[in-house]
Amino acid sequence: MGDKSTGRAFIGSFTSAGGRGIIAAAVDGETGALTETGASDAVADPSYLALSEAAGTPVLYAVSETPEGAVAAFDVRGAVPRPLGVRVPVCGAGPTHLAVSHGHLLTANYGSGSVSVLPVGDGGRPGAASGVLQHEGAGPDPDRQRGPHAHQVVPDPSGRWVLGVDLGTDSVRVCALDPGAGELRQHGETALRPGTGPRHLAFHPAGTHAYVLNELVPTLTVCRWDADAGVLEPLAETPVLPRDVTGPVYPSEVVVSHDGRHLWAANRGHDSIAVLSLDKTGERAELVTTVACGGHWPRDLALDPTGRRLYAANERSGDVTWFDIDPGTGVPRRAGSLDAPAASCVVFA
Repeated sequence: MGDKSTGRAFIGSFTSAGGRGIIAAAVDGETGALTETGASDAVADPSYLALSEAAGTPVLYAVSETPEGAVAAFDVRGAVPRPLGVRVPVCGAGPTHLAVSHGHLLTANYGSGSVSVLPVGDGGRPGAASGVLQHEGAGPDPDRQRGPHAHQVVPDPSGRWVLGVDLGTDSVRVCALDPGAGELRQHGETALRPGTGPRHLAFHPAGTHAYVLNELVPTLTVCRWDADAGVLEPLAETPVLPRDVTGPVYPSEVVVSHDGRHLWAANRGHDSIAVLSLDKTGERAELVTTVACGGHWPRDLALDPTGRRLYAANERSGDVTWFDIDPGTGVPRRAGSLDAPAASCVVFA
């Protein structure tokens, strides 16, 4: 029997490329189909979103991926996202990712190569930035790695640490958030293979491993994660494309199944979703196959709350395509799509 209840999803997009801002959609529990209910263009280029209920009611946070860099909060109890106050500067350029941790909003600022901390106040509204951790370093790619480019910031499953993935420095920084001071303090830095350009990571559900997807080479770096010590240890690097693929490919997002058996990676350029199998320990990842992403330039992947469906935000074809996942093989099968110009991100309530 399928779940006939209706859920909700929110889609971020680039308004500078014709996107409608933040699109709200109803999710059919039985089929996974998306139906738009409204959109808000109250903030420019809301390319990444995060949903939190820490304030007692659901609040949607969005970056404004602009040179001046900002975040905004939205009330999503109605059909159309409604701004909660004004947008707030992050004191960093080009924020591409954000997360909520211990009553604070964290942003990864690609342009300035930094991670900002903003306290979350009454009603979920973000306050002025209380801390900015500036990354330092560079990589061998003269076009993409002349300086730091923080691309993701994510709390670890234990809640004790915050990890910042930096494409420009080929490294992942492990930090501790001081909620009282509203600041991040760097605990350690894990170096990855030079020139790989790490973009995003995802944790194994057991919390013992993390998988770093690289953008400048189409590979995945498998790492052991020690939450007690706050140490990320690279173990192996595995391809996310068949060896005979040629031409430029820029992997974008990595997602791990709820049972820890499968992993998916989006490949821009090849316009595919890579399917990888994980062994019981989580230490070995093997490419099984790739499937078409249903559009062009898949920037984001997201699992629905049940873990039975995978959604791809295809930026350049302007759609969100959803897939039913074979629970045995992990292979996605296309089931439908929703028009979403310049789509960049999908999150579920």
